[in-house]
Amino acid sequence: MHAAECIDLERYPIHVAGDARQRLIRETAQSISKDGCAVLKGFVRHSKVSALVAECDRVARFAHRNFGHTNVYFTKDAAELDESHPRRRFYPRSNAFVPADNLGKSSLLRQIYEWSAFAPFIQEVLREKKFYRYADPLADVIVNLAEAGGGFPWHFDTNNYTVTLALQNAQSGGIFEYSPHLRSATDENYPGVTAVLNDDRSLIRSLALEPGDLQIFKGRYSLHRVTPLSGERTRYVAIFSFTDSPDMVGSPERTRQLYGRVLPIHLERAGQRNDALLD
Repeated sequence: MHAAECIDLERYPIHVAGDARQRLIRETAQSISKDGCAVLKGFVRHSKVSALVAECDRVARFAHRNFGHTNVYFTKDAAELDESHPRRRFYPRSNAFVPADNLGKSSLLRQIYEWSAFAPFIQEVLREKKFYRYADPLADVIVNLAEAGGGFPWHFDTNNYTVTLALQNAQSGGIFEYSPHLRSATDENYPGVTAVLNDDRSLIRSLALEPGDLQIFKGRYSLHRVTPLSGERTRYVAIFSFTDSPDMVGSPERTRQLYGRVLPIHLERAGQRNDALLD
């Protein structure tokens, strides 16, 4: 099966130049500008979702599970700051990621990520001049799996742009919540982050994604989380990552937390990014 066979190209003609593609780009870009994200419902055909779920089942055994506490930046405690500061507020995290090097060329998820029509569409939607697939060999395309009791506390993403594909929901829970445009490349906006952590619902939006839905999201600038799950069914989400720098990879600290190991490239390129945000 080719990646193009998975996608509903009649509804989402990302591969063919023309008015329909331009209209799709315009409408999706407007959603991101307004809401910080856009959701393309049924981007993957319903009949093809099961093949992608089967792929997740096959690689699930490679997931790195990490149970601990983290702040929104995945950084260590900053004891010199007040206890109420966001950098000092740590939350339980129980989640698992299948590192990207377990998804080889035969992976349908990787084929979607690397399909020649996919990245240009995302780039045009985001209206970015500089746009690259994430250079991190452990994190360019990954599978997030979450089980009963799991979830993901409030955090910002390392990479600039995150594209997620919902594949299988838990029986309950697992709602995606986010606060759009909360920080910028030059402003951490600690007061805004504090307000979200204090559950200021005026700053928080919720999304219930269904299998096959594609979400395009500026996760580096929008604080977000996944609420706790329950039930026997595992929640699967594929994550495709893009950046504005061709050489950027995850920080050693964060990479070790999420994937259980660090490669030489993470040490060699530590700190190479186009902003001065914490992570």
